Amino acid sequence: MVRVKICGITNLTDARAAVDAGADLLGFNFFRPSPRFIEPDDAREIIARLRTELAAGVRPLTIVGVFVNEPSPESLVRVAEETGLDAAQLHGDESVQFCRRLKELRPDLMVIKVLRAGDGFDPDDAARYDVDAIMLDAFHLELRGGTGQVFDWTVGRRTRDLIPQLFLAGGLSPENVAKAIAEVRPDAVDACSSIESSPGLKDAELMKAFVSAVRSS
Repeated sequence: MVRVKICGITNLTDARAAVDAGADLLGFNFFRPSPRFIEPDDAREIIARLRTELAAGVRPLTIVGVFVNEPSPESLVRVAEETGLDAAQLHGDESVQFCRRLKELRPDLMVIKVLRAGDGFDPDDAARYDVDAIMLDAFHLELRGGTGQVFDWTVGRRTRDLIPQLFLAGGLSPENVAKAIAEVRPDAVDACSSIESSPGLKDAELMKAFVSAVRSS
């Protein structure tokens, strides 16, 4: 089954709505310039509430922190431990060595390295990273995720067989996600801007439509 990640959660209401819609992973963005930035302390409170509310549930939920060029693996691990993360999504220029050190410090922390699939992207580069998953996203000169732009999905197909898991992002919406899954066969899909009423605020009905489109694909 293709898993669904809803990224850019900024408040408890949206977090609950994403869970109700059927999301498997929730993303909290710790990149301060992002319109979806959330303070780690605020994220910790939301995550703790979700953990309590879902304690009796049978469906697992993975909590992902989105990071861009953290000063060190050690500082990232501190944030992960303080907020209660299950996974770290590295959306910056983190090196192979950075990723390796992060896994040494926290072997139980799922590490997702994001690569921007723009002109000149080589799928073989993805295989260099010793991580749990690679996420392919659209290239943008200024934005780190949430671009709403789609990239050439044939790149995703070529990358898929070289890595442990493929997360597909970049302009996915209720209208195109089924086609993306059919063409790429990713392990997970990631949605952000296409399921918002405004940057940082999710639309509950769009989230339901997105998850429904994935489940029916």
